[in-house]
Amino acid sequence: MAGPRVIHTAQALVDVVVEVPGLPRRGGNVMATSSRRYAGGAVTILLAAARSGAEAVHAGAIGTGPNGDLVRAALAVDGVAVSAPAVADLDTGICVVLVEPTAERTFVTTQGAEREISVASLDASEPVAGDFVCVSGYSLVGRTRDPLLEWLGGLPPGVHVVLDPGATFAELAPRVRDAVLARTGVWTGNAEESEHLAGVRGMAESAEVVAGLLPGGAVVVVRDGPRGCLVREDGATVVLPGHPQRPVDTNGAGDTHTGVLLAGRAAGLTWAYAAARANAAGALKVTRRGPDTAPTAAEIDAFLAR
Repeated sequence: MAGPRVIHTAQALVDVVVEVPGLPRRGGNVMATSSRRYAGGAVTILLAAARSGAEAVHAGAIGTGPNGDLVRAALAVDGVAVSAPAVADLDTGICVVLVEPTAERTFVTTQGAEREISVASLDASEPVAGDFVCVSGYSLVGRTRDPLLEWLGGLPPGVHVVLDPGATFAELAPRVRDAVLARTGVWTGNAEESEHLAGVRGMAESAEVVAGLLPGGAVVVVRDGPRGCLVREDGATVVLPGHPQRPVDTNGAGDTHTGVLLAGRAAGLTWAYAAARANAAGALKVTRRGPDTAPTAAEIDAFLAR
């Protein structure tokens, strides 16, 4: 019998990654040192999960055109399934990622076919009890919000909804926030996102507040980059140390962490052990350029063995 799947409902985009010596002043100009196109967005989590052995499915919308083709090709290389039919006559959007020498990123995102979801298109992923269904806070704004909320409300019992809040979640209308939190079984956010929703500082403090907003039995994971992450489960908290590296590109590090975390759980690992592997994956990711450079399970093993 196949194990639980990692299903992502969010936007698969094309990241146009431009390395710059610094951001230009308003109205100014800067000469880039490099530029490259990658499949990004939800793709990063799915590739990370697949490379750690999980069966992964993209349930979001993908367009027809060169951007959509790039996304589909990237998913196919690692065996990630695409469940929804292609959106006709509309291509996938892009995200321009400006990367500075410090590895800090600045984003400008367009919207295209990836926003054209429906209850029917999401249903094509056929989630069942035990599957992990990933939801991004960025999907809870714009055209994707209402069909996603309706679909989440009708999920079968036993499906684990995994919320990656993003920077937008705490600013959503209370009715939207509450509806999603009521269905969330796993919160995985960075320290800033978790503190923003909780209204308190500190990983442990914000994790406790967030846990109080979720159904009983929910798991809270708070990431803090090179400092590692915190896992709160059944009222107990454990902090897993990070692995500071000299970063070249932090784009996709949090998504890589989430993908490896869920792959570990799908394989039956404890949350703490899965998070330890996710910390290692995030550390490896920031030493590589591009959002699609998540490590394999063997690379994570070798890193931890060192």
